[in-house]
Amino acid sequence: MTAPSAPSIPTNPTSPAPPAAGPTAARAVLRTEARLFTREPGSLFWVMVSPTVLLVIIGLIPSFGEPSPELGGRRVIDLYVPVSVLFALIMSGLQAMPPVLAGYRERGILRRMSATPVRPAALLTAQLALHAAAALVSALLVLVVGRLAFGVPLPSNAPGYALALLLATAGGLALGAAVCAVSRTQKIATAVGSAVFFPTMFTAGVWVPVQAMPDTLREVVRFSPFGAASDALDAAAGGAWPGWLSLGVVLLWTVVLAAAAVRWFRWE
Repeated sequence: MTAPSAPSIPTNPTSPAPPAAGPTAARAVLRTEARLFTREPGSLFWVMVSPTVLLVIIGLIPSFGEPSPELGGRRVIDLYVPVSVLFALIMSGLQAMPPVLAGYRERGILRRMSATPVRPAALLTAQLALHAAAALVSALLVLVVGRLAFGVPLPSNAPGYALALLLATAGGLALGAAVCAVSRTQKIATAVGSAVFFPTMFTAGVWVPVQAMPDTLREVVRFSPFGAASDALDAAAGGAWPGWLSLGVVLLWTVVLAAAAVRWFRWE
């Protein structure tokens, strides 16, 4: 599986800044960004469809639908539902968002917005909200397809699962924001995002589910943001409350990455 190409930025983008400031202006920016987002079929596919495609491919392998003693009687497909959910967060945070924000900065849109009543933060907030929403919709689609197509039970501990998912979403977006902060141009953001993409895929369990990794490797991976998120989602799916250590690791990474993004981000 290869990382998707970065979504394109319109050749002559217009700053989504209405004449009035405040909540009305912020909503106008959000509507404009939403329209631009829906015009990128590549981004929509990779964020909202490809995680479900991954789950379907795994589910069509006959042996992955059989209970395994090594997995405590669970099936491989059961483990790949949270993996596919995390895959959606990775695609949204690392592959879709950073090139767009870096492209806006490279083309001077953020600088021009700083001279209008609508601050650049409104555009950044809109991008974060859109990519978070897309990732969460993708996660819901994965859960529904897993249940209907392969009989994977829905999370037994819904509140714990929702908490772990929201923390993981925040962590994925914080990682994407940090990538954007250290990338001066759209091409650099794409390159840095791709470099970070594959290690996060591994720690999320895309190639080997975290629960099926050797003991030593599993303990190391659980201290990564997506490894800890995988552990938390898996626990909640089975009916337990996500471990506080796993939730704490995800939260700590989110805070550190968000602080780094704020520290290094430049409007131009």
